[in-house]
Amino acid sequence: MNVKADPQVSVVMPVHNALPFLDESIRSILEQTFKDFEFVILDDASTDGSTQLLREWSRRDARIQLHESSKRLGLSGSSNAVVSKARAAIVARMDADDVAHPDRLRRQFNIIESRPDIAVIGSLCNGIDASGRVVRPRDRWRLVRRSTYIPFPHGSAMFRREAFDAVGGYDEKASRAEDQDLFSRMTAKGRVVTLPDILYSYRYHSNNATLLNGKIAVGENHSHNGHALAAFYMLGAMQLWAGDPPMLLQTMLEKKSLRWNPKTLMVLASALWGHVNPPTLRAFLRLSIHARDLLAGFHVKDGRPYEWRSE
Repeated sequence: MNVKADPQVSVVMPVHNALPFLDESIRSILEQTFKDFEFVILDDASTDGSTQLLREWSRRDARIQLHESSKRLGLSGSSNAVVSKARAAIVARMDADDVAHPDRLRRQFNIIESRPDIAVIGSLCNGIDASGRVVRPRDRWRLVRRSTYIPFPHGSAMFRREAFDAVGGYDEKASRAEDQDLFSRMTAKGRVVTLPDILYSYRYHSNNATLLNGKIAVGENHSHNGHALAAFYMLGAMQLWAGDPPMLLQTMLEKKSLRWNPKTLMVLASALWGHVNPPTLRAFLRLSIHARDLLAGFHVKDGRPYEWRSE
């Protein structure tokens, strides 16, 4: 009896209550130009009908390997569980509300396969709203500056399973920023690089997990002023690009742990602008991001991977 060889790539996607975007996300993987992959999906105890939709997809396409959890595992737990089901040495992450561009897997696989020094490869993205309209342009400036934050969205990552296992996978004690923590640790096993090309669309919407985590983060007590500002910025940006007014002004003014300095005042001014007139703030930010992306284009070229260093 012939035994089917393991695929070259395992695409993994944890799912929890991903309607109404789930269909588009699944289709964007199944329609990739790269064909030698399995699509491993873990339903993390969804209650919104996602489970039934996933079962329909798994019956229609043999590449889909569907697993179901009877209890909620959470972001890190479901991410570890879905990777554990993968058979390939190369794993591509996908998030259930985002969209992969058709050539994403081929472009990333060609680089990681030919470069054994690379442990993780992600790509830049544009931002889309709930309707699929592009609301935030690509930002190659992320690759010019050094930052402690990874420059690519979590769902765009492709990584070596060996490196993932060597660092112990996702930290299940981390309630947020599990991707940031994982890829920071994976730098010890190889290079973490980013393609400047738009191979992924990140969706901003009212039920986005990052937005929900941001609401929790701004309510916490932060000993470091920078962490508090980062939480406000993340939440405000998510709400703004989703098309909602970033209602942060009162919360910021009531936050006694904030220390007032030029950076705090800048975030406060943005919160005030977003409170009074969100459309003009979005327009200003789009123009600013587009301008700095064009400037970064003198140094950053499409098709070439750029290494991320946090220091």
